[in-house]
Amino acid sequence: MIVKLLAYTRDADEVCAAAGRSCYSEEPAHDLLGTGDAEKSLSRIVGMGHHSVIEHASFTFSVEGVSRALTHQLVRHRIASFSQQSQRYVSLNEPTYVVPITVSGDPDREKVYKDTMDTIWNAYGRLMELGVPPEDARYLLPNGCTTNITITMNARELLHFFSLRCCNRAQWEIRMMADEMQRLCREVSPTIFALAGPPCIRGPCPEGKKSCGSPRKSV
Repeated sequence: MIVKLLAYTRDADEVCAAAGRSCYSEEPAHDLLGTGDAEKSLSRIVGMGHHSVIEHASFTFSVEGVSRALTHQLVRHRIASFSQQSQRYVSLNEPTYVVPITVSGDPDREKVYKDTMDTIWNAYGRLMELGVPPEDARYLLPNGCTTNITITMNARELLHFFSLRCCNRAQWEIRMMADEMQRLCREVSPTIFALAGPPCIRGPCPEGKKSCGSPRKSV
């Protein structure tokens, strides 16, 4: 898995702080940009629950080598934009797939998994040799095959995404991706993402009886 931050709102903390201050000022945001303590004012405004101001910051990521199982979960986050590698136009000639951590390292499990993948890819290739177009041969391909995807979210949706997908109860692969996205966001916007992550780093776990019982530390 490779996660890269392609683009983001420059000086996002300052921009969002100015937007927030403009709600309480006679001055427009452009006159308030760079004035005052952005960290203090933005933390106060967001702490009051006024999260709309951080929608002015957006972040775009390139994610490589993740499974289709992950992206099926990812696109449930609807306040976002996604561009995913097409299995219709891109032929997957080489068997590239993600091996779950519950399979990796166990010889018996790995053999079952690899043998099945080999069978699938052999059938996929044979169908195309017989003239079946990739867009139809792909019906054989499993959730585990790798894909690339571009993701854009605003900061408000990212905080929501991190609260769900950085949790220990999230599946391991999407949690790994979310953790790395969070780390990259915090590097460029430390104020907005100061308390990003699962709810347990900010207070009690909301999962009740389904709680993992092991609160995570901030990434």
